[in-house]
Order: sequence, then structure tokens, then C-alpha cells
Amino acid sequence: MALFLINRYLGGEEDATEDQSQALLERLREQARARQLKKQQQVLLPFDELKQKKTENELHQKIKNSGFDSENEYQREAKKRKRGHSGEGSCGEGEKKLRKNHQVSSDSEKPLAGADSGLAGEAANGYIPDKKKKKENGKKSSLSQKKIEADLDENNRQQKNKSNLKSHQAERYIPTEVETNGAEIAERDSSEEVKGNQSTKEEVWIPTLNEKATPPPSSLLVLGGYDRRAVQKVQPILPQWLAQPKLVHKRIKENLVPIQDVAGIHPKLLKKLQMNGIESFFPVQGEVIPAILESASSGFLVGRGGYQPSDICVSAPTGSGKTLSFVIPVVQALLERVVCQVRALAVLPTKELAQQVSKVFNIYTDGTGLKVVLVTGQKSFGKEQETLVQRTVMGYCSLADIIVATPGRLVDHIDQTPGFSLRQLRFLIIDEADRMIDDMHQNWLYQVVKAVFRAEEDSGTNMLFQRTEPGPVTAASTCCPQIPLQKLLFSATLTRNPEKLQQLGLYQPRLFTSVYSEKRAVTAGTETEQDAEKKYTLPEGLSQYYVPCNLNSKPLFLLYFTLRMKFTRVLCFTNSKQTSHRLFLLIRAFGGVNVAEFSSWLTPSERQRTLKEFEQGKIQLLISTDATARGIDIKGVKCVINYDAPQFIRTYIHRVGRTARAGKVGLAFTMLLKVQERKFLQMLKDAGTPDLEKQLVKSEYLKPLLQQYEEALSKLQKTVKDERAQKRA
Repeated sequence: MALFLINRYLGGEEDATEDQSQALLERLREQARARQLKKQQQVLLPFDELKQKKTENELHQKIKNSGFDSENEYQREAKKRKRGHSGEGSCGEGEKKLRKNHQVSSDSEKPLAGADSGLAGEAANGYIPDKKKKKENGKKSSLSQKKIEADLDENNRQQKNKSNLKSHQAERYIPTEVETNGAEIAERDSSEEVKGNQSTKEEVWIPTLNEKATPPPSSLLVLGGYDRRAVQKVQPILPQWLAQPKLVHKRIKENLVPIQDVAGIHPKLLKKLQMNGIESFFPVQGEVIPAILESASSGFLVGRGGYQPSDICVSAPTGSGKTLSFVIPVVQALLERVVCQVRALAVLPTKELAQQVSKVFNIYTDGTGLKVVLVTGQKSFGKEQETLVQRTVMGYCSLADIIVATPGRLVDHIDQTPGFSLRQLRFLIIDEADRMIDDMHQNWLYQVVKAVFRAEEDSGTNMLFQRTEPGPVTAASTCCPQIPLQKLLFSATLTRNPEKLQQLGLYQPRLFTSVYSEKRAVTAGTETEQDAEKKYTLPEGLSQYYVPCNLNSKPLFLLYFTLRMKFTRVLCFTNSKQTSHRLFLLIRAFGGVNVAEFSSWLTPSERQRTLKEFEQGKIQLLISTDATARGIDIKGVKCVINYDAPQFIRTYIHRVGRTARAGKVGLAFTMLLKVQERKFLQMLKDAGTPDLEKQLVKSEYLKPLLQQYEEALSKLQKTVKDERAQKRA
């Protein structure tokens, strides 16, 4: 095309000579050969725009080398068209078309080759421009123009087909790495060029070897699919004491520690343990007891090396022996005390759990002179005051060394009991710590810490041991000895949320946990990587099942398990006091089952009597709310039935933890409605607990119970009406 343009300009100039044409032709042939060699060596660019720019640059370079100014030539040609040359006008139109086609097509070597041969023929015949031969030249130029235009049209069609094929292949070819091998790119481009020269009436999609066999993209826009993408879990960045805790063995029976192997336990306490039938410690007890004893080895005033001891957190399954883990070291640390002061305070969420812990303390303090006081509100406030402090001539003196209390009643005595002091408190034990953190809105911990560091009203011998709140360690803060306050946290579902644990004000805490995955690498008893999958651990001997049912058949399933399966000491949980009461009335009306209910509607004495009868085997089925789910150690529970599915994973962990305690075996059944099944099973999966097995109960097993069950329903309706009438009266 460049040769045709130059030929057109030379035809209009009278000063041109045959020597100039011949020299120009030779020069252009040399440039064409050089371009052909360069094209074979270099890698073709993948996009048509870069090829177009390259061809335009070469064209301008040719014109520049020929010694003509392209802009001046265009100006001269425009002046001649104004003069009215008809032949030249047609050539001008062809020139516009050629310029337009030159911008669209960038790789038109075949038409250029035709133009080169035409020009060579004319120069060989001795072509000399003359005014007399203008018409003849116009005819020749118009014929050559038509021929070139036909060739260009054919080339444009081929170029268009090739660009369509390239765009189609570019959609299915997405490079994932930077390709540096030029031979591979050249091979792919050459294959595309061959395909472009072929007929493109029907394009057949063929996947490459490195490409998945997916169909070509559709013109439809897909808004969403049915495949659920896995959401990447965010791994939290935890403090070192949470990320790398001290691991405790989960298998109790296989990792028992003889009590003689634990160094530092007082002979009196060893004798007490043997008298109660304890010959070996559980894994949690074998790790935690020495740690607490070591922190108290320097006495009351300071910790190990003269510094404040670290707080201790313990996360272990229900029934793993957490209570004895703090009772033994606390009692041993207080054996040598001289003056009776409140040295240990255990705070628990419920009255029943506080009674249980107080009972264990009384067993191991018997004969030691230590006094344990229970403060839960079961007695009158005045009687509790009499057990806590005594007024003498010298003032008030404490009557308790160890206090077991619930938060609300404890705060009442701090505010209202004269002479009640926690200035000498050494151990603050928080059992069921996750529940206590949730109840921090009562502000009980702030009141306890404030009472611990409260200044004494009277000056005397206690001035030597004035306490100051923890702060930066300076020479002034360490000049006077003071009793450190050590916090001991225990829970089966201890949270790992640093924001919640911060509310407890822990000092350089240490974490002992048996909640970890078996796949986790362990080095010297510390974990080496975080495991967000495993959040809670269940007792080793627990077998879990879920029972699909509907709302009307749930009481029948409960009767089937107690009557036909003959389960003894079944603990059944509901989500409300109303459900518990009505289910109790229905089972009692049905008959054949020794049933009782346990809820906050009962008085403390009634609740205590019910638990005692259940432990003795006089009650076969105990229907309860979550009042007994936390920490209550009921001996001999064989089976736990969740009549109502728990809404939270921690509730489920504590419910089923009432069985399979201390390495024994137990069963747990959860009744699930169809709408609850998916959500409940997903909740357990997210917590990292084992999958529940599906337990189906055939309808034919329930048919013998239907008639008697309908009679019990009618009795229940009558009983409920009578109770409502009594309340109104």
C-alpha cells in the first residue's frame, strides 16, 4: 500500500526520473526482506492494536527514507483536486479508501507484494511521466487501484475472521503465570493465523490440553448459582497464654496419676484422700494441684521468688475433677494459719453448686481447725452474719477461713455486715467462670476487689500488712510485704475471648486445658499451633444420639425411653419452668413412673430433698430446668434426655455432662423437631464436637401407649384448670 501511495505521488510530478523509481524500488525490496527476516525471529504481539502501530511506524519510515515529505505531498494533491482533474479525483477517492483500510488492517503483506510487482513492471517498461500520457496513467492507476481494493477487501475479511477467532480464544485462555517462553507464544499465534485463513462459517470449540473441558461462555448473565462457597475462617490473634496453654490429657482412665506421685501434698490430706477412696488423681488434678501449691510455697505474703503469683485458668470437661483441683491446694495452703481470717473465697452461680463445693471443703477440713461457711441465702441474713463475724471487746473477729457463696448474697454481706473483711483474702476461686462472666452486670467482682484493697478503719498490728492495689513495680511498692490476691478460674466451657477475660483483671495468667484436637502437635506439653475447630470437650464415655420427632409425640418418646427401654435415673431437661411442670403432671397422670420435678418454683429444702431421693434411686425420672445443668454432681445418672433442644452449645455441654462423669459411661438423647434438626447439628459441628447418631423409634412401638396417653391428657387438662382456679382464688 505504501508503494501505491508513492507511485501516485510520483505520477503527478513531472520532475521524477526513471533512476529515482528504480532506486526506490530496490530500497523497498531490501526493507521488505529485512522485515520478513525480523518477523520470523521475533514473537508476534497478541493484540492487533500493537501490530497496527508497528506497521504505521514502518510506513512513515519508508516515506521518510524516500526523500519526500508526506505532508507536502498531501497538500500538493489537494491543490490538484481543486483544479478539476477527473481522473485524479477518482484516484483521490481510492487514496482515502486505502488510507482508511491501512488504519484497519495492519498485516497486509499480500496486497503490498502485488503492488511491488506492478510498479516493477512499469519501471522496466521505461515509464516516464508526461503531460500527454495523463489519461493513460489515470486508467492504469484506476485499474491498479481496483485490484488493490479487491485484495484489501479480501484481506479485511480474513483479518476480521482472525480477530474474531483471537477474541474467542482469548476468553477461554486466561494465563495464570507470566509466560517467558517465546516459542510457545509464537506457536499459539501461528496456529491462530492458520485458523483465520481457513473458512470460518462454523467455529467448533475444542478445549486445549491444559484447559478444563468447560463450554464456551454463554450470552446470558448468570446472577448466582447453587454451589455454596466455603467461607474462609478468620484465625484470631490470641495472647500467648491463650494461644499456647498447658495441655492436659483428655482420656481419664488411661492417664491416672497415683496420689503418691504428686509431690508436695501434706500427709494429712493424703490420708483424707485414701479414706474417701481416692488412690489416683485425674489428669487435670495431677497438673493443677502442683501448680497452685508451687504458687503458695513461699507463704501468704509473697509468691515464688518474692513476686505476685500468676492467676490460673482451667478448662476441662464436666466430671473431670475440677472441684478437687482447687480444694486440695487451698486447704493445704491454709493448714498452718494461726489467726482466723477469710483467706479463701469461692464464688459459684447457683445455690446447689455452692452446697456441693461447701460439702467437699468440709470433708477435707475436718479435723484441721479450718472453718468453712456457706453464704447462699438459704438461711436468714442475721444467721449468716452470726456465722461470719463475732463482736468482741477488741472489735470484730472473723469466724470463717473459707467462704463459699453466690454473688448476690456475697455483695449483700460486703455492704451490710459490720466487721466483715476481705483484707486478708489470698485465693479468689471462680467456678463456672463463663457463667460468672456473663453475670458481670451484677458488678460483684468489682465489689470483691474493692473490699480486698479497702483501707482499715482502725490502726493496729495490721498496719504492717497494708494492701495496695496492683500497679507498676517500684521500690516503694515492694518495701512493705502484702498478701497477694490469686484468682483461680474453672469451667467446662471457658471462653477464649480476650475481651471477656479482660473483665476479670487477671495477672500473668496460665491456662490448663484439655480442649484440643487430637491432630494438634504437642511439644513438651504445650501446643504449637492454634486450633479454632475444637472449642469444647465432652466426657470420654458419653454416647450421643438425636431422635427426630414431632411436637405431639415428644411425651410418648419420653415414656418409651423410661418404660420400654427401662432406663433408671433419667435426667430430663426442658427450657422453661412451665414446660417442666406440665410434663411432670402428664407423666404422673400416665402412671408407672416415679417422677419428680426440679425448678426454681421449689423451696431450697424441697430441692435438696428431691436431689437426695434421686441419688438414692427412689426417683426414676427427674424433670428439670437448667438449674441442675451447671456443675451439679448427681451420682448414678445413667441417661440424660433433652426434651427441649438447647439453644446454645454451652447449655448442651453442661446438660449432657451430668452423666458419664469421672470416666464412667452414659447416654444422651436430644429430641429434635424437623425445623430444629439442621440448625442444631450445625451448632455442634461448629463447636468441634463429635457427630450425633440418629436414633429412630418406630411408630409401632408407641401404639401400645396411645390409649393410656390420651387418658393422661384429659387428666392433665383438668389438673391445669384446677391450678388456675386456685391461683385466681
